[in-house]
Amino acid sequence: MKSVAIMQPYFMPYIGYFQLIAAVDQFIVYDNIKYTKKGWINRNRMLQNGKDVMFTLPLKSGPDSLDVCERELAADFNREKMLNQFKEAYRRAPYFGQTFPLLEQIVHFEDRNLFRFLHHSITRICEHLEIPTKILVSSGIAIDHGLKNQDRVLALCEAVGATTYVNAIGGIELYSREVFRARGVELRFIKSKEFEYGQFGDPFVPWLSIVDVLMFNPLDAVKACITANYELI
Repeated sequence: MKSVAIMQPYFMPYIGYFQLIAAVDQFIVYDNIKYTKKGWINRNRMLQNGKDVMFTLPLKSGPDSLDVCERELAADFNREKMLNQFKEAYRRAPYFGQTFPLLEQIVHFEDRNLFRFLHHSITRICEHLEIPTKILVSSGIAIDHGLKNQDRVLALCEAVGATTYVNAIGGIELYSREVFRARGVELRFIKSKEFEYGQFGDPFVPWLSIVDVLMFNPLDAVKACITANYELI
């Protein structure tokens, strides 16, 4: 049996994204999917002065029709400014010393192509967390890429020989277990359990970027949460 998950690329997403990657044998990340504004593709949330604030990768202007792999980072993207934002927010965090070098490797990656930049960040975090899941890129898989939604997912599952497809719990209304079963694929959903930890003694702000989790928790605790602190439905 082989399990697979398929997701858009996100910039340093919340811990549930990495739980999904760790829960399957293969993780397919979309590159040939339309870039959506105001989503999580090039931004996420961090803790600053006890509140959640956005950090964002600035993008070069482009038409709304472009796929993620066709978008570029802005020429004036100030990498040091972004790193200083993390430094000011987390320099007193207990695991700043072991986490900030990872952020430097991610933010200083020089490729301006949005997808390659995001792909690098995802793979580097997976290496840091010792997640062994094989990561594939959607455009490299031989299917009809004109397919949409459920049909596209099923084509990708069949192309890589998957017998189980695991999706984030937020997509439970999007897919039909019966349709998947008819194509020989079991459909399951991952639901993250709460993972609360100290944040400078302030009221806890949940589901921030993985950056926040890594800053406040020992690596072994993060790994344990990623591999076990969820249920498959």
